[in-house]
Amino acid sequence: MADGPLIVQSDKTILLEVDHEQANEARHAIAAFAELERAPEHMHSYRITPLGLWNARAAGLDAEQVLDTLLNYSRFPVPHALLVDIEETMSRYGRLRLEKDPQHGLVLRTTDYPVLEEVMHAKKIQPLLGPRIDAETTVVHSSQRGQLKQLLLKLGWPAEDLAGYVDGRPHPIALAESAKPGGWQLRPYQRLAVENFWAGGSGVVVLPCGAGKTLVGAAAMATSSTTTLILVTNTVSARQWKDELVRRTSLTAEEVGEYSGSVKEIRPVTIATYQVLTMRRGGLYPHLELLDANDWGLIIYDEVHLLPAPMFRMTADLQARRRLGLTATLVREDGREGEVFSLIGPKRYDAPWKDIEAQGYIAPADCVEVRVDLPRDERVAYAMADDGDKYRLCATSPTKTPVVDALVKAHEGEQLLVIGQYIDQLDEIAEHLDAPVIKGGTSVKERQRLFGAFRRGELQTLVVSKVANFSIDLPEATVAIQVSGSFGSRQEEAQRLGRLLRPKADGRSARFYTVVARDTLDQDFAAKRQRFLAEQGYAYTIKDAKDVVQG
Repeated sequence: MADGPLIVQSDKTILLEVDHEQANEARHAIAAFAELERAPEHMHSYRITPLGLWNARAAGLDAEQVLDTLLNYSRFPVPHALLVDIEETMSRYGRLRLEKDPQHGLVLRTTDYPVLEEVMHAKKIQPLLGPRIDAETTVVHSSQRGQLKQLLLKLGWPAEDLAGYVDGRPHPIALAESAKPGGWQLRPYQRLAVENFWAGGSGVVVLPCGAGKTLVGAAAMATSSTTTLILVTNTVSARQWKDELVRRTSLTAEEVGEYSGSVKEIRPVTIATYQVLTMRRGGLYPHLELLDANDWGLIIYDEVHLLPAPMFRMTADLQARRRLGLTATLVREDGREGEVFSLIGPKRYDAPWKDIEAQGYIAPADCVEVRVDLPRDERVAYAMADDGDKYRLCATSPTKTPVVDALVKAHEGEQLLVIGQYIDQLDEIAEHLDAPVIKGGTSVKERQRLFGAFRRGELQTLVVSKVANFSIDLPEATVAIQVSGSFGSRQEEAQRLGRLLRPKADGRSARFYTVVARDTLDQDFAAKRQRFLAEQGYAYTIKDAKDVVQG
């Protein structure tokens, strides 16, 4: 197309002209296989990576569809070498297949003899393999299924896992759907997400915050109707999952157990926190072993992008169990997306945020960055500080407090969250606003009490640390003011905006403010954090603090 919105380059980058009439259409099409890198105002930059192409291949997209997308939307001819490279990269997925053989158990089979020869001669892979059956097939030690998949991905030969799953112990679970007034039913995209997951056997479902990931988990459990282990980020989240399952399925409270720091219940459906499973004693993980001993038919990983390192090791041993990862973004700041792909499974369903918003299932949101100027003494202190102290100095500047004050007053009567990274900063703001603060040291009971009061409208302003980033359901929150963050964390930005995206009873938009110190690392990290949301189609308006405070 002579005037398309894309410029496709031989270094595997794609430029998207944001103001082009086909920009949204093209963004949607390339999101299946390309990752956003930079998102300034007029031209967004994407990169094509092997992992992105293999994810697309696992989701059923073939090379011809990817090439057609680039050719259809590109303004200039697409470099021939890039087209060939995409086709060859995608063809690598599935040339090796893990399968179950009735005589030999788990085997690695190839459609390309030299590829099997190559991987069998890799030193790290040799100990994982058993005897050679024929030119195209070799036995795999069943306990090494996960580790083999990890290593094959690193070698550039991702295996398609067709070895199947154990059924686990049966346990009846049904959704309590009802078409009657006041009842509920799965939304079309939730149903499709479950169907795609089940067709693939294991993998990740990516849905915006507020789009009902818990219900996707519940529907997968009903399809499985087996004992289920659900892994979550914290105890508050565990109790929210339990409440939702008892309300939305045939499960009773007695059938759902909590396995956390304070409670150790193993029931047909057990909800465990990542923290308790990764606790070490004498070099061992006693709770991992205890949970691994059960015959689960399904394992659900909530907020799978946060999976701690020891959980990857546990998951490598659980390849015979069906695994469902749930998340709003697969972005990991440690670059371990490849391990999520190889151990949990490829992306099975990914709904763009703006698509779900257009259907009315999540609230629209306006994003505003408010920039403050540091006073001269703070600028000098920042300039002279060690690199390790610079971000804290600018992120916690007292000049942000008048901005927070003005925004709270401007949104008087609305449910409002003030969110930050640094506890002393949050304590000071909470005292200034005369609002309660929730942080790591706040007991689970107190957190639940404050969240409950906020949901009921008894509290209108709540100050929260990063403990509220994940899995906290606050449907009527309409405004968030972010005063500091985890450096340049894109997934944190997405999660924080997600606190606001539950649809509002009166249909109003959400407002997400980020207060940053101009000309500092605070501003640089804010730009990095915004990348994922920019990919989803959210635009940030930039305002000067003086206009906010005086306005």
